[in-house]
Amino acid sequence: MKFLPLILAQLTRSKARTFLTLLSVIAAFMLFGMLDSVRVAFDSGGSLDGSNRLIVTSRVSLTQTLPLSLLPQLESVPGVKRVMYGMWFGGVYQDVKNFFPSLSVSPNYFDVYTGYDIPPEQLRQFRNSQDSAAVGEALAKKFGWEVGDVVPLQSSIFTQNGSNDWPLRITAIFRARDRKNVAAENQLVMHWKYFDEANDYIKNEIGYFAIQLEDAKQAAQVARAIDALSANSDHETRTETESSFQQGFAKQFADIGSVVTSIMGAVFFTLLLLTGNTMAQAIRERIPELAVLKTLGFKDGLVLTLVMVESVLLIFFGGMLGMIFAELSMPAISSISNGIIPLPSVNMKTWIMAICLMLAIGTVVGVLPALKAKRLNIVDALAGR
Repeated sequence: MKFLPLILAQLTRSKARTFLTLLSVIAAFMLFGMLDSVRVAFDSGGSLDGSNRLIVTSRVSLTQTLPLSLLPQLESVPGVKRVMYGMWFGGVYQDVKNFFPSLSVSPNYFDVYTGYDIPPEQLRQFRNSQDSAAVGEALAKKFGWEVGDVVPLQSSIFTQNGSNDWPLRITAIFRARDRKNVAAENQLVMHWKYFDEANDYIKNEIGYFAIQLEDAKQAAQVARAIDALSANSDHETRTETESSFQQGFAKQFADIGSVVTSIMGAVFFTLLLLTGNTMAQAIRERIPELAVLKTLGFKDGLVLTLVMVESVLLIFFGGMLGMIFAELSMPAISSISNGIIPLPSVNMKTWIMAICLMLAIGTVVGVLPALKAKRLNIVDALAGR
């Protein structure tokens, strides 16, 4: 600790250079904290609320439909508590930019997805009116919708009587109980029966079944039993936990882990070049000063250690600030976006990985300048050679 003032003096020798380098480190680790937290949250399997639910889809493809006639068979499988079914609708409001998840679902949707608060009277109206829709609170606020409004929804996939227009009357507005899950409010659900009777293409076909289990520990057993029902048929099923289904769905568009790794690899490679050049230049400018330290009795090993600590301290301090900024900004971004961009808090795995990266980058960046300082010849350095 007695050498800390000396290290700090060296770091602040060129304040502008140190400040700009620090900003680069902060930006890199802020980006890492945000991206890696999303990756870890994605890979960890999602919310606990979905741990007692299974999703049944076609084994062939998510776009392949299943017959509704499977419903009574699924309900008879031991361990199954409730079964709801639905179909992706893919509607937009007024403009293609106003896209949000929209589904046609069975009347017991809110019995299976129990993480929402919905007024009982509104729930009854939703269930009893086929042309009704229930929307999340965040979505209703975004477009200024209220109960009783008629929403001129349009579908790019399904038509009724040759038209893409699907007018729906809002009869219910639901709210996520877990306020960290506000993103779930950015969706609209409509009656599957209305969709089934009105659309021009398919009848008595659904996109998926959602199974609520009696006991989450029976998930694997129930999944095998469900898939056995349609084995060797023309509608074989794939049954998986809801979190696994969501991960598989997202990976159709991008492999989150690979994307994050690629981005952060490029960021940290650039950071290595930048900070490495900064440290090398700082040591070159301080060659006479290091020679004086050796003249005063500082051993080669001590000089090497001082330079290494200086490098690690610079990266560590900037990295910690970046991670703290990531922790503070993620809830703010989620709040500003009204839940449309849901970002989890920085988890412990990300913190541990970040600290390891700080130490590793600081060491790699500092090792060559430190070795140069260690091997410095006093006479040559003071002579300017």
